[in-house]
Formats: sequence, structure tokens, C-alpha cells
Amino acid sequence: MKQTYSTKQKAGQFLHILFPILVTQVALSAITFFDTNMSGKHGTADLAGVAIGTSLWIPIQTGLSGILMGITPIVSNLIGSRRDKDIAYQVTQGIWLSLIVSLLVLLSGSFALSPVLEFMNLETQVHDIAFQFLCAISFGIIPLFGYTVVRSCIDALGQTRVSMLITLIALPVNVGLNYLLIFGKFGFPSLGGVGAGVASAITYWVIFIIALVFVYRAEPFKSLRLFRNFYSLSVNSIKELLKIGVPIGFSIFFETAVFSAVTLLMSRFDTVTIAAHQAAINFASTLYMIPLSICMSLTILVGFENGSGRLKDARQYGIMGIGSAAVLSLLTALVLLFAGSSVAGLYSDEPEVISLIQHFLIYAIFFQISDAIATPTQGVLRGYKDVNPAFIICFVAYWVIGLPTGYVLATYTDMGAYGYWVGLITGLAIGAILLLARLVKVQRKFAAAAQIQR
Repeated sequence: MKQTYSTKQKAGQFLHILFPILVTQVALSAITFFDTNMSGKHGTADLAGVAIGTSLWIPIQTGLSGILMGITPIVSNLIGSRRDKDIAYQVTQGIWLSLIVSLLVLLSGSFALSPVLEFMNLETQVHDIAFQFLCAISFGIIPLFGYTVVRSCIDALGQTRVSMLITLIALPVNVGLNYLLIFGKFGFPSLGGVGAGVASAITYWVIFIIALVFVYRAEPFKSLRLFRNFYSLSVNSIKELLKIGVPIGFSIFFETAVFSAVTLLMSRFDTVTIAAHQAAINFASTLYMIPLSICMSLTILVGFENGSGRLKDARQYGIMGIGSAAVLSLLTALVLLFAGSSVAGLYSDEPEVISLIQHFLIYAIFFQISDAIATPTQGVLRGYKDVNPAFIICFVAYWVIGLPTGYVLATYTDMGAYGYWVGLITGLAIGAILLLARLVKVQRKFAAAAQIQR
């Protein structure tokens, strides 16, 4: 990354950072997409089982990955303040934290998984597929969280094309393994939806190993001497990572978990409704990769400019990123509006399921527009290291307002399952407004502090 002097230069650097992140996020999302899609082609019970398993796993994965992504603003600020020699130490502490997190997830999952699934009162076949899917994917937890730390460092250095390349290598591996293990091709066992979990676990190991090779042997990582010296675990450094990472992780968790909570609450509906809901959420999640990628880009760019003391440039990047996300959300809304039936057909061959998916996608139009404002705004706030208020805002908007509203509409009106989607739309819209208000306040505070220093 480098200092920019014009809007044209900023747009160029923004796109240079953004495009590889977007490709990477879409490819990572495609892994979940193909898990869901290919499981659905095997059978409706497989689709529902993977849907339930994914709904339990994704909020945990994204929330804890968010904690580990706290390394991104730390590395960006180190680069901006020209303290490159401290990067290797901080990344190693991130790896220590990822190992601790992984072991805690495995330990808690071994006790909690069965009771949670039993509480949901699922059909026997759906219950068994969900349980086995999650057991299979657990073998990839350690490399997945390790890769999150390494990738966050790679991206913070502005080398987002490396992350893109690694993920593009991994995607065909995952799809190929899905084909072999879900459908039992070329002598492999036909595992149905469970095969998707096995394939994902293997893929996590692949991307972690490739990432380690890159940062150890290729420039500019080699000159930073990443993983060339052993650093023991430092409690103070872990506390610093957690101070930034925990609010980020909880913000992400509250947003992703509310969607999963809706899926779990919808377990009282029939298998067709669960499958259609999850298919619509899965596609909307793929579209969400656009504002999420812009969010991650803004954290890197705003963190770099903020670390260098260039507040005007940081503000300009924020406006550029949020504006771009808003425009792109309108374009994706048109896709959902005019191509909904084609999208639904990607997930199922059953007319009843396709019809329900198409109806759910209409509601997805509205909440993905709110996401386009809220998510990039969080990225800007993280660049300023202002993370605690965003976490509180997300909790209130999604869990205090959105989810209860959805429950009331779904339970006490004739909206049924669609009531939950209206609740989601309400929570996301309120969250977007509050986050924008917080960003304005933070930028004014930084500007005032800069005036005093002068």
C-alpha cells in the first residue's frame, strides 16, 4: 500500500485491494454454496440436514474468525507507523490465539452438540445428517482458524491477490471432493450431506498449508521473517488482540447468528420450508460477500491512513466504500427481482421447494440493501479501532429488535415463516442507521483531536 493524492489514485488502490478480497470471499462462500447445492441434489433430507448443521456452525465460525481478524487493524497500523519488525511477533500471537479458540470449540462442541440437536426435535434422518456433518467438519477447525490469522496478515499487508489465489486453488478441491463423497463416485462411499462436511474439513487443511508455504517463502512476507522465530505465548499480547478482536467477533456473531436463530426457530415448520428458507439464505449470503469484502478492504485502507495520521484520506476511503456498496446492492436487488426463479432452480428440482425459495428471495432484496450500508460502515469503524459501540449496536438491532419482531409476526399473524424475514429486515435497517450515526461521531472526534494537536 502507498499514500494517494487524488480521488483517481484512491479509487485505483481501493479496487486493487477490494477485487481480490471479493473473489476470495465469493470463493469461500461458494464452498458453503456447493455444500448446500450438491447436498440438495442428493435429497431434500440431506439439504435440510446440511442447512441445520450450517446454521449451527456458520455463526460460530464467523464470530470466532472475527475475533482472530483483530490482527488486521493491528498489522495495518504497524505498517502505517513503519513498525514492520513487530509484525512477525503479533502474527505468532494470533496463531496461539487461534489454537486456543479451536480447542475450546472442539471441547464445548463435544458436550453441547447432541443436546442442541435433540432440543430442535428434528426428523430422525435430518437430525442424523446434521450431527454427522458437524462431526466431519470439526476435523478442519484448527487449520481453518489458523488460516484466518495468516490470511488477515496477508490482506493487511495489501497482498490480497495472494489470498485470492489460495482460495481459487481450494475451491475446485472442495467441489471435486463433494462430487466424490456426496454421490459416491469412482469407488468412494456415497455419504450424502455428510460428505460435504468431510470435503470442507479437507479443504480447510489444504488452504492452511498453502498459506503457510506462501508466507514462509514468498516476498514481501519472507522479509518480515514470519514463523522463522519461535515466540512463546504472551498474555499481554493476547489481551491486546482480544481487546480489538472480541467486539469485532461479537458484532459478526450477532449478525450471522440471528439468521441461524431464525433457521432453528423455523424447525417447527416442515422439511420443505426449512430447505427453501436455507437455500434463499445461502444465496443471500453469497451476495453478502460484496459488502463484506468492501468492509474488509475499508478496515485495511482506513487503518493504514489512520496509522499514518492522514484523517482526510481515511474519511474519503470511507465515503467511497460505503457509496460503492450501496450502488452494488441496488444492482443485486435487480438480479433477485428478475431472476429469482432461475436462482431457485439452482437449489432444487422440486417445484414446491423452488416456489418457496423464490418467495423468500423477494424479502432478501430488502435486507441485503441494509447490509450494504451497515457492513462497510463497520469496516471503517474497525480501521479507527472503534469496535465496542458497533458490537452493542448490532446486539440491540438484531437480537433486541429484529428477532423478537420476527417471532411475533411469525407466531401471532398469518405471515408464518415470512414473518421472520420481516423481522430481519427491520433489525438490519435500524442497525445500518445507528452504525452510520456512530461513524459520523467518531470521525468528528478524530478531527477535533487532530485540531488540538496542531
